[in-house]
Amino acid sequence: MTKVLILGANGKIAKLAEAQLLAQTDHQLTLFLRHANRLSVSDAARETVVEGDATDQASLEKAMKGQDIVYANLGNHDIEKQAKTVVAAMKAAGLKRLIWISTLGIYDEVPGKYGQWNHQMLDGGYLETYSAAAKVIEASGLDYTLIRPAWLSNKDIVSYETTQKGEPFKGTEVSRKSIADFIVSLINDPTKEIGHSVGVDQPGTDGDKPSFY
Repeated sequence: MTKVLILGANGKIAKLAEAQLLAQTDHQLTLFLRHANRLSVSDAARETVVEGDATDQASLEKAMKGQDIVYANLGNHDIEKQAKTVVAAMKAAGLKRLIWISTLGIYDEVPGKYGQWNHQMLDGGYLETYSAAAKVIEASGLDYTLIRPAWLSNKDIVSYETTQKGEPFKGTEVSRKSIADFIVSLINDPTKEIGHSVGVDQPGTDGDKPSFY
């Protein structure tokens, strides 16, 4: 049994990962989010809901006590500040294993017309803030895994392939269900992909943009 702290637990991918963890494992889940009343638990014996802000180090440290793994499903204009606070709180709490959701394009790793389209769609400082947050995680000294999903779909499939930092990104899209499955695989085997930044896409989706655009 592993104790997992999920930051941003009301996110779509987080909810899918939570459901899979409850169905397939005996892990204990602590669900951390800004507004606790937005989330209801399905297994009170294995789930604890904690209200807090991921930029508040004291709240994070309290939630991190006794945990084994932190899975951060965060994201907004505060993402760099959140990264700094999560890292500081983990170090203060003596925690090492971090799974961090980022985005594709933070290394200019998306090739061709799709890369140009991705930059246009994520204009306005989005990539820059996620890139800055990724640098914080990569310099943290923690046992981190960064996940860079392709454009996300709600397709009811689990089908994905991965690329590593320094390799061109593959594919244009991936299902949220696939990303959740990858996260669960890392939680189930915390030794996988330590210190790696992993691109995740659905095989066979190469093109100039995702099929749903």
